[in-house]
Amino acid sequence: MGGQAKGRKKSRPKRKVNRPNRDAGIVGLSPQERTKVRMREKAKKKTAEKYSVQQLLEKTEECMDTFDFEMAGLFCQRALDIESNNLQALDMLGHIYSELGDTQKAKGVFVRAMELSPDEGHSKYMYLGQIHTGQEAVDYYTKGVQVLLSALDKQAKTSQAQVGAAAPSNEDPGLPTAKDVSVAYCAIAEIYLSDLCMEEGAADKCRESIERALQYHYDNPEALQLMASYLFSMEKKQEGKEYLLKSARLWLPAQKQLSASSSTDGDRQIDIPPYESRITTAKLLIESEEHEMAVDVLENLLEEDDEVVQVWYLSGWVCYLQLNKAKEQQERGGREATEEEKEEQKALKEAARSYLTSAKKLYIKLHCDDQPVLDHVHQLLSELGGDFEGDEEDPVLFDDYEPCSDEEEEDADAPMEH
Repeated sequence: MGGQAKGRKKSRPKRKVNRPNRDAGIVGLSPQERTKVRMREKAKKKTAEKYSVQQLLEKTEECMDTFDFEMAGLFCQRALDIESNNLQALDMLGHIYSELGDTQKAKGVFVRAMELSPDEGHSKYMYLGQIHTGQEAVDYYTKGVQVLLSALDKQAKTSQAQVGAAAPSNEDPGLPTAKDVSVAYCAIAEIYLSDLCMEEGAADKCRESIERALQYHYDNPEALQLMASYLFSMEKKQEGKEYLLKSARLWLPAQKQLSASSSTDGDRQIDIPPYESRITTAKLLIESEEHEMAVDVLENLLEEDDEVVQVWYLSGWVCYLQLNKAKEQQERGGREATEEEKEEQKALKEAARSYLTSAKKLYIKLHCDDQPVLDHVHQLLSELGGDFEGDEEDPVLFDDYEPCSDEEEEDADAPMEH
């Protein structure tokens, strides 16, 4: 019987199924590198299952508080492995790299945060301003100020909306403040005093930035000192001295008292200007002939960091100036020095030699490149009788010597009242 012949099945092309290729990202890697990548992916998954991003960031903050930045970096990176665009984690990682001295990595992290959120979070702009120079730095700081002012405006509106509601017991220390705006304007003013000092209109822009810094924080010692620097550069030294002394009196007495105290009062907060700013303060105090105050500033700087050539040099220079002033006052009086005055002058001379010798040795050790400073050190040492040859381990210990104040020196030569 005749039946229909079965038709032959046509061969159809197989449809390609798009399955995820787990090894797509490791093509070209060596077997060892592939193993590391797979282990890292497993670690990410395990971390995500065990800890939340917030828990990892809390651990990061704990490590940062104890200055364990290596471990803080590990926790923070794990958080970013789970949530790569987490802005808080990026900000923290940038600061961790900064503390570890890895400028390039810190810059990369902050630039990424800036691209993800250009109008929120001012700290990334502050850091980027620090590692750049000239107009580029000013641009970063200016953007940071804009972000800060916007955040402060939002905070003010929120506060107004909450009028009548119960106020929170503690303000969030992470919220931006008017003081942050003042600090940013100080940074801009500093650039116009240095990198951009020769630019057209630099002096006006510098003063404007300082005035804005004082507008947002009227007793910011750094802003007051910057105004002093500006006025000194404009040859308005008497006005500059007033700002300088006002700045120093805001923090120096409290710092001296805290240093002299045997107790460590961790709750006591002193608004002390940055290290470099205080070096400038010491220079201006020396120029203003406020020698005793300059000595106090320099002593505290040496306690904080004894490997800054300029601080040793300025310490020697101020002792040299005190010595010369004492001699001049004695000569003006037309009399022989008393035994006490001779001892004081000898102590000043030895202190100057000691500080200057330390400056010279440290200059060589650190391979510094500031020839005018070295030349002046050599000149002063030549006048004082050469390098100091005291105790090599601790060449500047004069526990029994404390320079008298300028007022005491003047009182010694003043005519007696009858």
